Amino acid sequence: MTFPDEVPDSVVSWLDERGIPSFRPCQSQSVEAGLFDRENIVVSTPTASGKTLVGEMAMRHNAPYGKAVYIVPLRALAAEKHEDFTERHPDLDVTVATGDMDGGGQTLVSADIIIVTSEKLDSLLRHRAPWIDDIRCVVVDEIHLLNDQSRGPTLEVVLTLLRRRLNEAQIVGLSATIGNDDELASWLDAALVDDDWRPVELREGVYEHGRIHFVDTE
Repeated sequence: MTFPDEVPDSVVSWLDERGIPSFRPCQSQSVEAGLFDRENIVVSTPTASGKTLVGEMAMRHNAPYGKAVYIVPLRALAAEKHEDFTERHPDLDVTVATGDMDGGGQTLVSADIIIVTSEKLDSLLRHRAPWIDDIRCVVVDEIHLLNDQSRGPTLEVVLTLLRRRLNEAQIVGLSATIGNDDELASWLDAALVDDDWRPVELREGVYEHGRIHFVDTE
């Protein structure tokens, strides 16, 4: 295994259990940017470049001190992440909250990781869920949706309220398609990890009659 010295032993042990021997570029850069110093970070890198692991490491590192919330835009994605995180973090209590009921979320009091849509978290904030002050890490998947006409305003309000209420909470934003990532990072007082590395080369082509004509070769 090869990891930077800044990675805590507890996280290294978890990475070993997951069979992860080393970091991808955005993961190494996130560590250098202060991931384990609880600095806010925006990771703007291509799909499959390893952004989710950055968020998971932040949540695990913060687990001894309080809760983590993982914000997603869709219920389907919440269900997918709940299944994945439950398998990958068997030692933590992973819960999903995406229902329409505007309850106070008392059943979430014991959870370590709460996967939630921005709309549900907005409701929990407005209803003064008692565990909100226990949040120490906020991971925002698809953070570029701040610019979405339908979901953007709610996500912006949620992040604004959380930052105002939780002075010590770490925010980690993840996206593959941020057009103004430097402005977003500035708004969040966050370090920006901007890298174009991807595990598979991206090539442009046209499929015609059973054959792909690639732009860069034909």
